[in-house]
Amino acid sequence: MAESGRSLQARALLQQCLRAQLQVRPAEGDAAAQWVEIDNFLYACFSLPLVLFSSHSVNTLLNVKLSETENGKRVSILDLPGNILIVPQATLGGKVKGRNVQYHSNAGKEEGLELYSQFVTLCEQELAANSKCAEARVVVEHGTYGNKQVLKLDTDGPYTHLIEF
Repeated sequence: MAESGRSLQARALLQQCLRAQLQVRPAEGDAAAQWVEIDNFLYACFSLPLVLFSSHSVNTLLNVKLSETENGKRVSILDLPGNILIVPQATLGGKVKGRNVQYHSNAGKEEGLELYSQFVTLCEQELAANSKCAEARVVVEHGTYGNKQVLKLDTDGPYTHLIEF
């Protein structure tokens, strides 16, 4: 949770996985569905508040030691290094009211798309600046903001971590 006296600015959900596939374009007519895939350890999904994820928060997400190696040692995405699948996930911003969930505090569609694009770019820049990730040719894959997407996930965890800034 956000520290007392400080408002929540951003929320991310990190999930260690063995393999993840995300459908970014459904099948249309004769065209097959389009998928992105990672074979390493992590995907991130998040809701977009009305403030931008900063390079500091992206650095925190990529450096926090949440993933587990085969020998049980905890390491960060940058330590692995591991590929990343970023999934836009506005439902993380929902709040229960009665028996319904409301999303009033989420960014609007245009703002959300801009913030999501900036978040993806910040992740790509952080990974490119890390020599270990550059050498291992770490990949950042991402979903399409504003579209319903199909996610397939194989995990040996679940090792799911909610991080709030």
